[in-house]
Amino acid sequence: MKRQYFGTDGVRGRVGQLPITPDFVMRLGYSAGRVLLDDSAKRQQFKHGERPTVLIGKDTRSSGYMLEAALEAGFSAAGVDVCLVGPMPTAAVAYLTRALRLQAGVVISASHNPYYDNGIKFFSEFGSKFDDALEARIEAGIDAPLGCVASAELGRVRRINDADGRYIEFCKSTFPNDMDLRGLKIVVDCAHGAAYHIAPHVFHELGAEVSSIGAAPNGLNINKDCGATATAALSEAVLARQADLGIALDGDADRLIMVDAQGEVYDGDQLLLAVVRSRLRKGPVAGVAGTLMTNLAFEHALAALGIPFGRAAVGDRYVMEMLRDKGWLYGGENSGHLLCLDRHTTGDGIISALQVLTALREEGGDLASLLGSLKLYPQVLINVPLSKGFDWQGSPLIATSRQAVENRLVGEGRVLLRPSGTEPLLRVMVEGKDAALVKACAEQLATAVREAVE
Repeated sequence: MKRQYFGTDGVRGRVGQLPITPDFVMRLGYSAGRVLLDDSAKRQQFKHGERPTVLIGKDTRSSGYMLEAALEAGFSAAGVDVCLVGPMPTAAVAYLTRALRLQAGVVISASHNPYYDNGIKFFSEFGSKFDDALEARIEAGIDAPLGCVASAELGRVRRINDADGRYIEFCKSTFPNDMDLRGLKIVVDCAHGAAYHIAPHVFHELGAEVSSIGAAPNGLNINKDCGATATAALSEAVLARQADLGIALDGDADRLIMVDAQGEVYDGDQLLLAVVRSRLRKGPVAGVAGTLMTNLAFEHALAALGIPFGRAAVGDRYVMEMLRDKGWLYGGENSGHLLCLDRHTTGDGIISALQVLTALREEGGDLASLLGSLKLYPQVLINVPLSKGFDWQGSPLIATSRQAVENRLVGEGRVLLRPSGTEPLLRVMVEGKDAALVKACAEQLATAVREAVE
């Protein structure tokens, strides 16, 4: 069944437009609450008078207050208790839900998007994202009449005041006990997001000299010219402060990008390889999952190490699915979503940074020598507008052009055609060892797509 509201990472959209409206979000909370109650009853999880409890965290967008209140109302009307933790990284909500033995966690965030967007994503009692079947059940109940349990059965709301400290200690526990970060000067870019009051403390308490940028949220500046999607500010800060390295998170702190002392930027593929090599020192690595966008050089580097590699669809949700299916522990995207399932149940920018810093301490040297060993192949991405209903997969012109481009690359590169999930665009991507050839091939294929669409 095609989902109407849930996408690859929960429900997301422009604030004030369906589905990110107070009315819809209240209905979403009510429907989710009824599903949790139904499941709890089937499992005979609670004694008479006890209720499921949901934890709600958010990032720093001004709309978070409104959506938090709407969710509270929906859950309470359904008869579900609520715990509030305020601004909190997505991964922190996953951890706290599991650690406190709650029945679900909810994050109000649109991740790396601008402040005028927002979203809702759900985590299970095990700290993993809701599966498709559970999201489908919630979605099916959204348009049902909004009810309300009797006054004595209404869900109650309380605030967890020590959530920050709990999560800081959890993050630190993923770094080796016999290591510290003394002697390192680090700049942390919090993207004016959910980790602004957490991330700097983690690295400081492990011994690093820490300074922060992007740590003054005002509700409207999240991800604005900062964070993992805009690293120029971090590069400038690292150079200006003569730091050893920089750490960039996004608005909900589940992405990680890093910068070396020279201001050079390292993406998720390079960071993941460092983590995998670190784990390989301690024992075999069964396999690593990437996505269709993972750089071909990363795949070749894993092959040289004798490590199997698989490509999932774009989105950390699909990387996670592949890891579960294959029983692997490590995966990620070049955007900076990294998964280390031996440390956490979901992607976590802070914990990912600590795993890279572990590798740095093991190998010695600096970030450039650690991460620069993976020389990424040139990659050109061209977005071509599509007319509504156009069957690009059935186009003979596109198929012929694609075959011609693949023949030009002769095994030294690859082609990817991928429709956008949010816009009427076909993403034409070509990568390979020869930059000039890659550029020419991408333009050749994009031109063919444009001609086919016309």
